[in-house]
Amino acid sequence: MYFAALLARTEDGWEASDTELDDVETLADLADLAREAAVDDDTVVAFIEQEDAWFGVIRVDGEEDPRVFLSNAAIAARSSYGAMLTDELLGRDEDDATDDLDSLDLDGTEDGEPESDNNVDDDPLEAVNGSDGPPHGPLGDSALLADLGVSDKELLALNGDALSTIADSLGCTEVLEAVR
Repeated sequence: MYFAALLARTEDGWEASDTELDDVETLADLADLAREAAVDDDTVVAFIEQEDAWFGVIRVDGEEDPRVFLSNAAIAARSSYGAMLTDELLGRDEDDATDDLDSLDLDGTEDGEPESDNNVDDDPLEAVNGSDGPPHGPLGDSALLADLGVSDKELLALNGDALSTIADSLGCTEVLEAVR
């Protein structure tokens, strides 16, 4: 189960809105959604969380490219929205993943005979992505909230209810909790 919210900075503080990600297929879609929530092209921070397994923070400042941070890329890559963000951070596009899947020998045979490979990789993500799979840990711009009061070290140390901790630092706990 996902939780997603947009926090738009205004002259009077932060405005939060619960958001549906059903129509979001790319980071560009998510950035467009954030820009729609923006007030006067000011900063919008999008939060995505999946049951305390991982969280993502996406920051959009006007028309600048979005900045992204994932708490654990390997875990996030196993979910649809996390995979979208992970692929973007790793510079992969959907065609790369499709090409990797097309090149796999899914039945493990060549000419109908089983291969004898004692070095079988049990990690399906590693089998698909090869050595350029997502890291087991944080990925992205850990300093994306530094000017808003959350240092990179603080962001990297978060776990559990990270979004509430971030909201506390931004001074918008009440507005975030209102949409939770």
